Amino acid sequence: MIGETFQHHFMNRALYRFLATLLLLVCPALAGDKKGKNIAVSFHMETDANNNPKMIYTQNVAGKVRYFQKSPEITSKDIVAFSPFLADNGVDYGAVFRLRASAASRLENITAANQGRMLAAVVNGRFVDNVIIDQPIKDGFIVIWNGIQDAELKEYDKLVPRIGKEKK
Repeated sequence: MIGETFQHHFMNRALYRFLATLLLLVCPALAGDKKGKNIAVSFHMETDANNNPKMIYTQNVAGKVRYFQKSPEITSKDIVAFSPFLADNGVDYGAVFRLRASAASRLENITAANQGRMLAAVVNGRFVDNVIIDQPIKDGFIVIWNGIQDAELKEYDKLVPRIGKEKK
């Protein structure tokens, strides 16, 4: 009788473990990608060619090789809202991004200290745009003027609200 109880208890535990493992494996697949994890936006500061080669990457900009930091200054985690627009080329999109307060302060300091340098915009690991910093950015907004695809905007909609639609 004791052996049967032990065996019954052991079988129930094994079944419970199997079902728990199955549930952990299946639930994420059923949930789908609702958090916009298929989109990454980052901004990288131009740097000098003599910096550590492991910390920089090259990008051809207007026929000239430029060097940018691999480590981004601003990432998707810093963005709280956005507003897309059709780019001047009429083919792809740009977007205005509103930054959280800490990132806005960081961007102001970075742009004040790096006037005359470029800031590269990268979407999903793809260089899409750059701007030359001519003054500090004090308003907490940063713009990608072109290079964003419609599918990328749809993914970004899953990540953050549109400007003006944020929860108060």
